[in-house]
Amino acid sequence: MSTLFINGKEYEYTDEPNLLEVIRKAGIDVPTFCYSPELKPFGSCRMCVVEVEYPNGRVVVNSSCTMPPEPNVKVSTNTARVRRIRKTVLELLLANHDRECTTCDKSGQCDLQRYAEEYGIKEIKYAKLTEEDMKAIDDWNPSLKRDPNKCILCGACVRACQEFQGHAVLGFANRGSKTVVQPMNGKLLAEVDCVFCGQCQAVCPTGALTVKSNVEDAWDAVNDKSKKTVVQIAPSVRVAIGEMFGLKPGENTIGKIYAALRKIGFDLIFDTNFSADLTITEEATEFVERLTKGGLLPMFTSCCPAWVRYMETQHPDMLGHLSTCKSPQGMLSPVIKELLPKYHEGYTKENITVVSIMPCTAKKYEARRSQLRRDGKFETDIVMTTKELGRMIKEAGIDFKNLEPEHADSPFGEYTGAGTIFGASGGVAEAAARTAYYYVTGENIADADIKQMRGVDKSTRSKSVELDIKGTKVVVRVVSTLKEAEKAIQEIKNGTANFQLLEVMACPGGCVNGGGQPASCKDAKIKEERAEGLYTEDRELPIRRSHENPDIIRLYKEDLEKPGSHKAHELLHTTYSDMYTGSYKDLK
Repeated sequence: MSTLFINGKEYEYTDEPNLLEVIRKAGIDVPTFCYSPELKPFGSCRMCVVEVEYPNGRVVVNSSCTMPPEPNVKVSTNTARVRRIRKTVLELLLANHDRECTTCDKSGQCDLQRYAEEYGIKEIKYAKLTEEDMKAIDDWNPSLKRDPNKCILCGACVRACQEFQGHAVLGFANRGSKTVVQPMNGKLLAEVDCVFCGQCQAVCPTGALTVKSNVEDAWDAVNDKSKKTVVQIAPSVRVAIGEMFGLKPGENTIGKIYAALRKIGFDLIFDTNFSADLTITEEATEFVERLTKGGLLPMFTSCCPAWVRYMETQHPDMLGHLSTCKSPQGMLSPVIKELLPKYHEGYTKENITVVSIMPCTAKKYEARRSQLRRDGKFETDIVMTTKELGRMIKEAGIDFKNLEPEHADSPFGEYTGAGTIFGASGGVAEAAARTAYYYVTGENIADADIKQMRGVDKSTRSKSVELDIKGTKVVVRVVSTLKEAEKAIQEIKNGTANFQLLEVMACPGGCVNGGGQPASCKDAKIKEERAEGLYTEDRELPIRRSHENPDIIRLYKEDLEKPGSHKAHELLHTTYSDMYTGSYKDLK
């Protein structure tokens, strides 16, 4: 432990990676655009500059995110020189920025807007953009909107794509005043190998990258009296949406969400945790069959649509390793449309509109996959993210924080702890292991908490766990981010893989940190608190194994016969496409 001085006061520091983290630890919020604790420091925006005096008397002004802390240095965060630099940076950025703030999707959440207000920027002495300067907006895909006129060239999106996904979908092009961030050769996101994970827009400090909104579509559906609007809510939404209303990260607000959705006007409310249990029942059955009958191993989980698209575009020769199970969203939607009419009068396959609330921007893309259509119509009609639901609740004038909790509807509302933990990295594998153990041995695993599967090491985002299923050894690999998934794929291809099940989540930490969640990029602990919120609900629920969910048992008995049956395959399983050639017809 060493000490340094910040604004005249002595502070201790230990293993902080840079001076910026030490300053923030001291409770001082130095502004920054390009910095995220999850990404390597870049120092491009220059907003986090501070003045540093070394013991030898040398004084420098530099970006604090790229400077290591050193003993006895004197750091000043708000000198006249530092403030002048920051204000000049802001003025230059605003001069080259489309300042239609009131109609911007990031209005109220934009760092540029916030810092301009905090630093009192009222006039820009530089020429502003003209109509001739404006560039075309890219929104020809279901998930993301890219507005280059609002880009400040901080490079955070470029690094997120490279460091999280090992991809280079976005990059810098041209030089000098003509520099832009764009996909290769100026193509649309839909025309390149973007997996629509949304991590680029999660770290974007302005409105240059945003979630493509379906809020108005949801309002239209709710207000259409000829339709029955049925909504499903994913596990991770419950531990994140509260942040938009002043609640702590990780606080489970699912009862308040049910109440808010009823006030908005949705006809029936179901929980995607139910179909997470359904997914595990099918996926564990498939895995055990492959394991015991010589099927293709390792088997890959198929719940993450960004991961599925990555396989289709990068490794179509290995699609046989993917589980054929649809994701929980993909399973519940056809179950609702095909089976709900027998339980609720006035509901028909034709008049039901399924709205899905997800933590994930790639789920919008998934819902438009050609394989997820029945009778020529999409199984999931509308997908909204957590942030979009928060906006909808605010539009409706609902006091979310003080809502009395309510319950989901029947018959697809009950769920187990295994369904809940789907939202955290390692959760799908743990839930599958609880049920696979039962299918192999006929007994429940002694302890439902398989904690060694939870989370991943921060430096590698990958771990392998060996399970002993009464003498049968099974190694499970859990990876977070596609960059780590690619390493696992290469192990398979070169013959060194020692695992039989591979769980992949494209977003760091899993769905709790999905591209549609309230931004957590400036505090790495938030996703850990959200994950803990899911594990807390898991511990508190009376049933913690998917195959013991009474509603799942009834569903098979009355409609699907048994896990893995022909009927189950018709409704709950899917196929994949070779998209290596760059086909993007599904995105129209």
